[in-house]
Amino acid sequence: MLVWLSDSQAVALIGLLGGIALGLAARLGRFCTLGAIEDLLYGGSDLRMRMWVLAIGAAMAGSFGLMGLGWLDPEQSYYLSIRWMPLASILGGLMFGYGMALAGNCGYGSIARLGGGDLRAFVIVLVMGVFTYVTLAGPLAPLRNLLFPQIEVAGDLPPGLAHHAHVLTGLPVHVIGIAIGLLLCLAALSSRDMRREPKSIFWSLVVAGAVVSGWAGSFWVYQNGFDGLQVASHSFSAPVGETILYAMTGSVRPLSFAVGSVAGVWAGAFIGSLIKGHFRWEACEDPRELRRQIVGAAIMGTGAVIAMGCTVGQGLTAFSLLAISAPVTFLAIFAGAALGLRQLIEGFSAAE
Repeated sequence: MLVWLSDSQAVALIGLLGGIALGLAARLGRFCTLGAIEDLLYGGSDLRMRMWVLAIGAAMAGSFGLMGLGWLDPEQSYYLSIRWMPLASILGGLMFGYGMALAGNCGYGSIARLGGGDLRAFVIVLVMGVFTYVTLAGPLAPLRNLLFPQIEVAGDLPPGLAHHAHVLTGLPVHVIGIAIGLLLCLAALSSRDMRREPKSIFWSLVVAGAVVSGWAGSFWVYQNGFDGLQVASHSFSAPVGETILYAMTGSVRPLSFAVGSVAGVWAGAFIGSLIKGHFRWEACEDPRELRRQIVGAAIMGTGAVIAMGCTVGQGLTAFSLLAISAPVTFLAIFAGAALGLRQLIEGFSAAE
């Protein structure tokens, strides 16, 4: 493949294909973080949360299976090459979850809604993408670097739960990861309601496959290419900002996995909305709602950079490697979203 494509084009294609699968999962499988939290807290259903757990478990088993085969070096990933900062995971996760509730969707969900013609999601995507780069490399970057410096592990034990368990038990890292992943899959499937929903199981596995394919494909390019690109899989915080930058400066900057992934989710969601006959243009009719969504998107973008990931980046991709940051950030996102949803239900008028 690298005979016809550059390294950056190859990883962008890998990201595009996985992103299409994620976009289809969002539109056809109703795979959504905020929806899962809302269903659990207010809808009396844990089905979509079990879908998320199944996706995590399957992605974990698949990713550690790649490690066992020598097809993935987790220490080349962003999540296991940077020292874990507990406060960053907690504060950033809380901010992201709260902003997600105010905006009505996360970055991944907003791109998927945009694929269905929702122009409100377009505003959320733009604002979130801009604020990720405001925090990552813009005016807020010095403050972020001061408070939450990202320091490379540099030969120390990677911040991974499986790696720490390996030190304690002596068991191979990949065996520990596969075992934990399979246990999560069994936990998700322990519900009779979940087992009665083959469509939900299928789309959870599709999401897991997208994450695993991202790791496998980007690592293959890393090993066989010439540019030494970072091993990566799907995330939708900083990659949204990167995609906006590429749209404006693509003639002077290369494609990337992130750009392909974001474009893929949009394309997959667009195809999914056409399949279901749900594509329609929607706009915001209430200025108060738009204001809330803009504020929420800004908080989301800032929080995602502090936490080093979003619901997909930390809640799935980092989780698939058992990065220590993943469960902490995911729980913080859950808590922030729960607070935001409660405020929306009790603190805003019915019109909103």
